[in-house]
Amino acid sequence: MLRALNSRRAITVTIADRFSICVCALLVLFFFLLPVLWLDASYTEPALQKPSMNNEFQHFDDVQHYISVSWDHLTRSLDKCKTYEDQKIGDEQYLYFPADFQSLPAFQELVKDCKVRVERLPEIISSPDDVQLNKISHAGLLYLPHAYVVPGGQFNEMYGWDSYFTILGLLRAHRLELAKGMVENFFYEIQHYGSILNANRTYYLTRSQPPFLTSMILAVYDAEDPSAQQKDTAWLQQAYDFAVTDYEQWTHPPHLAGDTGLSRYYDHGEGPVPEIIGDPSDYYRGAAQYFLLHNGTKDPHLVLVDKNHPVDSLVGPLFPVFTRDGESGQYSKNNDATAESPVEQVTLSADFYKGDRSMRESGFDVSFRFGPFSGETHHYAPVCLNSLLYKTEKDLAHMSSLLGRPVDAARWNTRAAERQKLIQKYLWDAKEGLYFDYNLVTHTLSTYEYATTFYPLWAGLATPEQAQAVVRNLALFEQPGGLAMSRVESQAQWDYPYGWAPIQLLAVDGMRRYGYAADADRVAYNFLSMVIEDFVTDKYIREKYNVVKRTSITRIVKGYSQNVIGFGWTNGVFLELLHELPPPLLDRLKHE
Repeated sequence: MLRALNSRRAITVTIADRFSICVCALLVLFFFLLPVLWLDASYTEPALQKPSMNNEFQHFDDVQHYISVSWDHLTRSLDKCKTYEDQKIGDEQYLYFPADFQSLPAFQELVKDCKVRVERLPEIISSPDDVQLNKISHAGLLYLPHAYVVPGGQFNEMYGWDSYFTILGLLRAHRLELAKGMVENFFYEIQHYGSILNANRTYYLTRSQPPFLTSMILAVYDAEDPSAQQKDTAWLQQAYDFAVTDYEQWTHPPHLAGDTGLSRYYDHGEGPVPEIIGDPSDYYRGAAQYFLLHNGTKDPHLVLVDKNHPVDSLVGPLFPVFTRDGESGQYSKNNDATAESPVEQVTLSADFYKGDRSMRESGFDVSFRFGPFSGETHHYAPVCLNSLLYKTEKDLAHMSSLLGRPVDAARWNTRAAERQKLIQKYLWDAKEGLYFDYNLVTHTLSTYEYATTFYPLWAGLATPEQAQAVVRNLALFEQPGGLAMSRVESQAQWDYPYGWAPIQLLAVDGMRRYGYAADADRVAYNFLSMVIEDFVTDKYIREKYNVVKRTSITRIVKGYSQNVIGFGWTNGVFLELLHELPPPLLDRLKHE
């Protein structure tokens, strides 16, 4: 009897152990696959690549194959249901056509299969000032006529400055028609949505992104064979006209940087942005907490709710504050506080929200470059934007010459020379040997060392002496995996220790332009080898990298915390840097 009982117990334990093992195995499998499936199920195929036939170059070839396959995985068009998905908002899916669209196409299959509602925008949009987001009842995708490449993950739309670096990669991959279609999509945005947008979603209608349009136009135009260029003069003329329209946006109020003659980033919208993944108020709560901890309720980025600042006059969510011994500033964990709560309450100021939105137009979201959380972005004339506008003016001069318009070419060259003088006056620090941003409010030059100091070299506006000084300071930014964005560890993604593909390319090309080929090659090689090395274990190419530790593992607290896979501009920059690498370094890279 006892033996039988023990036997039953043994069986029970064995079954329980097996059940436990199975459950554990399933949980491990679930938690391993969940991030992959959540980020983009379409990436499971290229991630699980077949080993290269040439084992000597396996890692190098695997990355090349991944990028090649990724172009199709990242391409979006109206006939693909994944085009409409929006992880940032998660609402019912809408596709919007311009208000003046004569008749909406019949998308019965689209509506049925993809569950997308098709509507017109409520009003014609000629400029960002015409946008009234409160009249658009549901966030949705904005129609574009051509297929386009998205960055990946939550960024499931065509972005402004991302697309320049993506287009460079497409051209290296001999995908000219896709690249040209993306440029023409920007023409469509200017014509029907008032400007080149941050991206083609309704909540991006109030802002643009850094102006790379002429660089995209010329990249596509130069990629065509000479006979096609002769036939495509009409396309170049059309492109020129749209580029001028885009340029004018940046050189008129509210994008003017005070009386400096330079330009600034500026979002036409008000209040908090809706597109932060998860609950946007969580991000803004973190910003409010930061200001409370450092300066209490008197921080200029905060507004204390009182009789002079009633709730109805404020924008954005309210954040409660404990008062202890008559001192304000202790941040409350009570997230349910209302206007009737006995504790003090604050909200972020309208000016902070304007700066926050303008930071997102800059593309550098989030860093502490323009104050904490870059909440003062619109108070600065930034070196990146004004270098890009100088480049635009020089490009428009070149396009004018190609079109046989020497008078226009001379006019654009004059404008470029004038902007160059203003950049030297306001943004160059001869003592430090770096370019900085100019604060319009304090009338002082920033001291925030940032990798955008290389933009004037890329644009060709620096003197040889200035370029030499900047390159002498290369050590301020150079790390084992390339260039870090800054020297400030703010815990935001656009600061130390993180490096981003587009900045590597702009800096490398800038240094190479002024004759510093050895420095350029070293930075390029270190970035490329880091991407390959990380790919060996991660199996993906990512949005950004920790260039200090040479890894895609990130620890970001302030702002976006994910490191999205894909990734459009990293793929494009990889191919472009690879193309520029000298043969000995290319051969060495293949053997990494």
